[in-house]
Amino acid sequence: MKKFSGLVERFGRFLDNIAAFCVAATMVVVVLNVILRALFNRPLLGTVEYVNILTAVTIGLALAYCAFCDGQIAVDFFMEKLPARAQATSDIITGMLALGFWGLAARYMLDYSYEMLTTGLVSSTAQIPMYPVSYLITFGLGALCLVLLHRISVSVRKAWELA
Repeated sequence: MKKFSGLVERFGRFLDNIAAFCVAATMVVVVLNVILRALFNRPLLGTVEYVNILTAVTIGLALAYCAFCDGQIAVDFFMEKLPARAQATSDIITGMLALGFWGLAARYMLDYSYEMLTTGLVSSTAQIPMYPVSYLITFGLGALCLVLLHRISVSVRKAWELA
């Protein structure tokens, strides 16, 4: 279990580092656009597309590590008042619902990514192929599903120990 936990954490952190690079790249693109516009009256064409793509990749890849670190908003006020076993059971149920939702989202994103690949969809100004972006987001959603699976297994173990 500890090996799986360590693997999930390292994988999530790796994707989070790529997401951090995308944030830095977004900043560079915006600053470069401002400088080119101010000094040479020639903005960087497709800046909005670059920023949108980098932001989408950032969010898609950062989800897994955020979930691993419990970085999302959680409603603990009510849950703290329940017994430990009820908390673990609730975590299992919500984890399974989340895994089902995000698993379906990843599956449909995979189909959509393939459709983008086969149709040759590109962005309007910069003509960037969109399928790699969509596949990266799908990959991030798959990593999120791994984290959710890990959290469910931790909750099951906790509920089992409390029985």
